[in-house]
Amino acid sequence: MQIDTSRPMKIRRTKIIATLGPATDTREELYGVIKAGADVVRLNMSHGPAAKQIERARMAREVAAELEREVALLFDLQGPKIRIEHFAGGSTMLETGHQFILDAEDFTTPGDNHRVGVSYAGLPDDVKAGNLLLLDDGLISMRVIAVKGRKIVCEVENGGKLASRKGINLQGGGLSISGIVEHDLPHIQLAADLEADYLAVSFPANAGDMVRARELLHKAGGRAALMAKIERIEAIENLEEICDASDAILVARGDLGVEIGDAELPGLQKRIIHTALKHNRIVVTATQMMQSMIENPIPTRAEVLDVANAVMDGSDGVMLSAETAMGKHPTKVIEAMHRICLGAERHFDREGVSAPLTVHFQKIDQAIAMAAMYMAQNVSVQAIVALTESGSTAQWLSRVQSSVPIFALSPNVASRRRMAMYRDVYPVAHQPQGDDLNLIVEELLKLLKQKSLIKAGDRVIVTMGDKTGNQGGTNALRLVELGPE
Repeated sequence: MQIDTSRPMKIRRTKIIATLGPATDTREELYGVIKAGADVVRLNMSHGPAAKQIERARMAREVAAELEREVALLFDLQGPKIRIEHFAGGSTMLETGHQFILDAEDFTTPGDNHRVGVSYAGLPDDVKAGNLLLLDDGLISMRVIAVKGRKIVCEVENGGKLASRKGINLQGGGLSISGIVEHDLPHIQLAADLEADYLAVSFPANAGDMVRARELLHKAGGRAALMAKIERIEAIENLEEICDASDAILVARGDLGVEIGDAELPGLQKRIIHTALKHNRIVVTATQMMQSMIENPIPTRAEVLDVANAVMDGSDGVMLSAETAMGKHPTKVIEAMHRICLGAERHFDREGVSAPLTVHFQKIDQAIAMAAMYMAQNVSVQAIVALTESGSTAQWLSRVQSSVPIFALSPNVASRRRMAMYRDVYPVAHQPQGDDLNLIVEELLKLLKQKSLIKAGDRVIVTMGDKTGNQGGTNALRLVELGPE
């Protein structure tokens, strides 16, 4: 989120996640992407060696500091993505009607137009005759004829060019593989070492996968928030428990769409977003949102509507993958998504959309946050200011959708970066001085006026603790009207 501090302005409420890759590996391009409004940068461990991802993380931190931006780092585990191995020539042509063997016994011998190795040795145990396997995001399909030992004999139903390392999905789901696999373990340690703000777990099947990921992360010394990527049918069946075990949810429409079919995807997207919000979790919508901009400088109208629909459904963030990682116009993609989000949010403002206050809270800071949002919905206010150490109050405030911006002031850099993912929340660095609450409020309002985020005559709700510096200590609320200059 780019804040122009030269004048008051309409600030974008929905956050933008940009995947880093070869297209953003120059400092100039990365500078443009973050300046244009990327709030979160994503490292995708499915692509690129660890050394390259470390360099991308370092440069992103440096550029964000230069721009005085709070930018979160999302570290995305590869997970149990089932892939074919490599072909001798890098790819092969599969003819419709011909037989083809997926070989889980010999995965080292280069493939040809008769067979290829697969990365998951357990695949023959999970499939049977009649199953439909979808490769390369569904572009290639083949029906299982028989399972002979560790070899799966198939008939190609929809042929075409198949390249090395493309993914395999089982239509209808049913794969038994865990959401955390051996190759993820060193990456979890790397996420901890890089002080990632979010750790995305790919292909979790149930809450147990998320619990194990959190245990491994804490053992490695990491304290990132945990994001569950919903991309298999098993996750849909266990969605409630996964939400309970996670801090954030990502609607991963690629593999999920392949498993369940395109016709079911729109309804499931809305269901996942609704369920995540019901559990007060951060939720992000992803996959092919601006796909045409990998090549083109402007999006299609269908892409504009797709992004806007995700915003109006209540997504905290919208994510770009290949568009910024490999595309020709990374900065233009961010600029276009920024405009689309603002347009969708203006519709929210006109309609007066807000979430009902149905949250049952047990902690004082949660009660203060809900009281502040109730006041914001019933009294004309221009901003909410949360003085927060950990960011938990700001997260609770962000769970109720309204048109009132939430400025979260914190001395903790890790908290500020994590809050960069929260819808409606704009983190600001601030260290309160002294214990006099009147002086503290006066000081923080002065800071926000200097940044042109509030102005004379505004009504502002302030939430804070009566003892500064205490995590989870928010227990006070004030309604302040700013006097004239």
